[in-house]
Amino acid sequence: MYLSPSNASLNTVTQGAAGARGNGGAFTEEFLQQHYDDFFEDIYVELEDKYGPVLELNVCENLGDHLIGNIYILFKSEEDAAKCVESLNNRWFDKKPIYAELSPVTDFREACCRQHETSECTRGGYCNFLHVKPCSRELRSKLGLENYGKGRNIKKKSSRHSSSRSRRH
Repeated sequence: MYLSPSNASLNTVTQGAAGARGNGGAFTEEFLQQHYDDFFEDIYVELEDKYGPVLELNVCENLGDHLIGNIYILFKSEEDAAKCVESLNNRWFDKKPIYAELSPVTDFREACCRQHETSECTRGGYCNFLHVKPCSRELRSKLGLENYGKGRNIKKKSSRHSSSRSRRH
């Protein structure tokens, strides 16, 4: 569901974003982070408002076809996750249908690439473990999230947890 402007040759984000390009025609890091933060905040707030408390929201920055743009959401309750999946399967994003399903992953630590978290993954964006894109420190603070590893965005410990899950891409 998330498509970074730096990974997209032709998408709606790249059109009209000429001012966001630095020397050499590449997007600036500031533009890319702000673009991602805007996306992350919109998704996080909508999920919490419509479906219930979100304990963890992880967005893949992998490039492989089976992972690119996937979003993994851990809800406080399984009922909220099921409600989210049912609703999102009737929605579109960026002119494409959303395909949501419940995921058997209950602990995202096991699904994340440990080498990516230490900036040592030699497989790059085509790794089969999740490369989770982090949101900015300012946005994490605003939303009450903590960051574990390189990118996992988790609700601060002040809330009580139960495990359930949903995947959205």
